[in-house]
Amino acid sequence: MIAVIISAHNDEARLPACLRAVREASRRRRLGGEAVLRLVVLDACTDGSAAIAREGGAHTLSLQVCNIGAARAQGAQWAIERGARWLAFTDADSVVAPDWLSVQLALEADVVCGTLGVRDWGQDGERMRRHYEAHYTDADGHRHVHGANLGVSAEAYRLAGGCHPMACSDDVALVCALQACGATIAWSAAPRVATSAQRLFKAPSGFGATVQRIDAASRILAAQESA
Repeated sequence: MIAVIISAHNDEARLPACLRAVREASRRRRLGGEAVLRLVVLDACTDGSAAIAREGGAHTLSLQVCNIGAARAQGAQWAIERGARWLAFTDADSVVAPDWLSVQLALEADVVCGTLGVRDWGQDGERMRRHYEAHYTDADGHRHVHGANLGVSAEAYRLAGGCHPMACSDDVALVCALQACGATIAWSAAPRVATSAQRLFKAPSGFGATVQRIDAASRILAAQESA
């Protein structure tokens, strides 16, 4: 069985699109008939995310830890206890491609680290998009680690000790531990995920913080070009 673990924190506006995309990627004909368990880990949610997750056909796990690493760890453990052999991680503000899961599995690696695209840059989007594309490697052989586009076999996950309760960079720590264990890693741009460019980010070193840095850097560059 495959498990998709979706991290959520007050994401009721973005979660429906995420769930629709995961449901499409979970269609069994693409996966040789293998079952897919969809789990939304609700961390300190005070909005309607829980109801939306259940209406979308997903299992839910409610926590009050305010910690992305702990949330992913508990979600992974929940899935493994129910027989998952492959763990695919994404976030509630992200949309996976229809072939996201099938591409992960086709790479035949212990770990698949994918890249991230951005759905909507919002205000000043063209300026930020140009800066992002100039400084981000969206190609095979990249060395990016994103919790919103990460797959790992349950066996390798257990061997590496799983996710740790870190407020940020838990995904990087996990991949480092997997490397130390000798896991085979596919650094691939084939599994596609598009995420939001939200400025109100939850992890101080996560993708939202990267977006804020891109915004600041691109503003400086624009000012220099116009000077």
